[in-house]
Amino acid sequence: MARVYLICGKIGCGKSTYAKRLREERGGVILSVDEIMLAVFGLYAGERHDEYAAKVRGYLLEKSLELVGAGVSVILDWGFWTRAGRDAAKEFYKSRDVECENHYLDVHDDVWRARIDERNRAVAAGKTTAYLVDDALAGKFAAIFEPPAREEIDVWVEG
Repeated sequence: MARVYLICGKIGCGKSTYAKRLREERGGVILSVDEIMLAVFGLYAGERHDEYAAKVRGYLLEKSLELVGAGVSVILDWGFWTRAGRDAAKEFYKSRDVECENHYLDVHDDVWRARIDERNRAVAAGKTTAYLVDDALAGKFAAIFEPPAREEIDVWVEG
């Protein structure tokens, strides 16, 4: 049966890598807000970035229902940084009788910083299309991020 996997974790913690591994293991389609934002706006969407990203998330929620209805599992690779966001996504799927699992990538701050540095080197070298995570962006998301409680999460991945 098709289901939805919600991937939760800090910016740059390895969610996209984990989503790809999950796709290989369980099948399905990855839906990524960053992938669409980068394809449409490049690295800079300006002051309206958050507004556009919210619209993309709404679109992808609806698209995920279409895919699940066609028998295809969906992996949502966009962070779910707040409890309210995680609760809203769970309720969205529950109210439509769609199974979903919450996966959390719990990484120590040293590992997180190392992964951000590795990602930034890859971006600078043109080896990947991803956002460069400078100190300001890392700080913004660190301030927003609400670590989940154990009872929120179905699969807790320590890394």
